[in-house]
Amino acid sequence: MEMNRLKHLYVEELKDLYSAENQLLKALPKMAKAATSEELSAGFEEHLEQTKGHVERLEKIFKALGESPKGKKCKGMEGLISEGAEMIEEDPEPEELDAGLISAAQRVEHYEMAGYGSVATYAKLLEENEAESLLRETLEEEKETDQKLTQLAGSINVQAMNAGSDEESEEGRGRSGKPKGKARSARA
Repeated sequence: MEMNRLKHLYVEELKDLYSAENQLLKALPKMAKAATSEELSAGFEEHLEQTKGHVERLEKIFKALGESPKGKKCKGMEGLISEGAEMIEEDPEPEELDAGLISAAQRVEHYEMAGYGSVATYAKLLEENEAESLLRETLEEEKETDQKLTQLAGSINVQAMNAGSDEESEEGRGRSGKPKGKARSARA
């Protein structure tokens, strides 16, 4: 019997999420190590543990479906992780790095929220009740992580904004206190 098109899409999207989560398992330790804020680093470590649980939930869903989770590479997550890695390699100042890591992590969370929201809806329509419950549980954890990142951004982004300001004001002003030419960028 041929699989209905929504169920086919559901399985394909689950495979995409499985690939995405497994890519994150490799990226999160690097992000934790790169973060200079202890709180941000701890947040990445905590999300690493959650991500392991996300993978386990997906594996449980695949087992119930009698499907293999393998065979698809999530190119969207690959791109998001690549952008985050590129930013780390640019070796910005610590405050800028942490602000950038939060931005990269929130892009990842929003991508995952979109994916989990869609597959949870498919599961509901397909009457895959246990799967829907597991997917919504993961979706809630992704939302909570995004909220934690937003809270951290409140202080870290301000630190990034103020970093270099003291240096700029001292270097960029003459004895009169007036600016001496163009202000240098925060990453000079």
